[in-house]
Amino acid sequence: MQMLDATVVATALPVMAEAFGVTPVRMNVTITSYLLAVATFVPLSGWAADRFGAKQVFAAAMLLFILSSIGCAASASLPQLVAARVAQGLAGAMMVPVGRVILLRSVPKSELVRAMSFLSIPALLGPVVGPPLGGAIVTYVNWHWIFLINVPIGLIGLVLVLRHVPHIELVMPRPPLDWLGFLLTSAALVAIIYSFEAIGHSTLSGMMVLGIFAFGLLCAALYVWHARRTAYPIVDLGLLRVPTFAIASLGGNLCRFPIGAMPFLLVLLLQVGFGLSPLAAGMITFVGAVGALMMKIVAVPVIRRFGFRRVLVTNAIATGVFTAACALFTETTPYWLMLAVLLLGGFFRSLQLTAVNTLTYADVGPESMSRASGLAAMAQQVGISLGVGIAAVTVNLSMAARGGTQLGVGDVHIGFIVIGVLVTLSAFSFWRLNPSAGEEMAGRGRSG
Repeated sequence: MQMLDATVVATALPVMAEAFGVTPVRMNVTITSYLLAVATFVPLSGWAADRFGAKQVFAAAMLLFILSSIGCAASASLPQLVAARVAQGLAGAMMVPVGRVILLRSVPKSELVRAMSFLSIPALLGPVVGPPLGGAIVTYVNWHWIFLINVPIGLIGLVLVLRHVPHIELVMPRPPLDWLGFLLTSAALVAIIYSFEAIGHSTLSGMMVLGIFAFGLLCAALYVWHARRTAYPIVDLGLLRVPTFAIASLGGNLCRFPIGAMPFLLVLLLQVGFGLSPLAAGMITFVGAVGALMMKIVAVPVIRRFGFRRVLVTNAIATGVFTAACALFTETTPYWLMLAVLLLGGFFRSLQLTAVNTLTYADVGPESMSRASGLAAMAQQVGISLGVGIAAVTVNLSMAARGGTQLGVGDVHIGFIVIGVLVTLSAFSFWRLNPSAGEEMAGRGRSG
């Protein structure tokens, strides 16, 4: 629900703008408000899971997501919709990291690769399924159902959580809330993410964007100073001293660039560049989801056979190559060739994220799982937003370099190449891993 909702709204913006009597550009606030709310409250997720219990927080977040979805569908004005989207963002910020905490505390490390291969699929399917699903709903029903579809899914999920998720007792002191740390990390994340969102949509001047970005960096630096002087920092930067966690977080951030950038660039290429309808373009991009599903079958044996380091280094290069290969698409490119590239790209991207998400927790103790999940969720949010921002900056710079005022196919091609190169560079980060990193999770130790 959370990953789908982050993208499905974009397709319906013109129709919703007409319903509210505003311009489609103004409707972008419905996406930005959601992303900023997620960024604001993600730092609270680890503390809340430790303080109130992971199961209780997860169930409450799911209930809030259902109620806020109903609020979005019932909105009669743009301010009402924005308020409901902020509530959705709060729920999403708690749902995903706390759900991961439940999994990490419930699954033996030797089975974590298999579990993470399932857990990574929604993150990949959301941006791919969102555009065609949103186009179909807007075309054949109405925009309200973009939000109402969450209600039956959420109710089923809530019943399953209450019935099947065990209560996990954490044998450690319940930490107090680091209010100053929460304010600093939230301000840093909101400022950084908003500055990249603004770049993508050209809503602010260049100086204002730089100012907001600099403010975000200042808040981040102040938090680093603060975290070293408090007993229970809301984001435990000490986790970065764990080599597998630090390397997986840095390299994983680069690997997440395509999650945000690919839907953005494919929409520009297929709809603006090639003139396809939103539904037709969405059906082409949907094939990436098929590749992600195929990965689920092979992720465990591949990682078990070759180990995390070899898989991550090799697969980072493959992911970057297939991302950049989209720059070869033209109006005369056969659809079957586009589908093949997107299929393989989805496969390698999904395998990479499964390996990264699993290795992140290889050497993290049970008492630190909630804090590690919160920090990893923050990195993920920033990585996705950076992917969109860098893609948008690249496209705009390409247009400026050739003196154009209208988007050209070549501008989008350069965006694919830049994102592909950045993903490939993550291989240098993974190369620093110990060859035996994550052996317990990969199950390689049992087979020698």
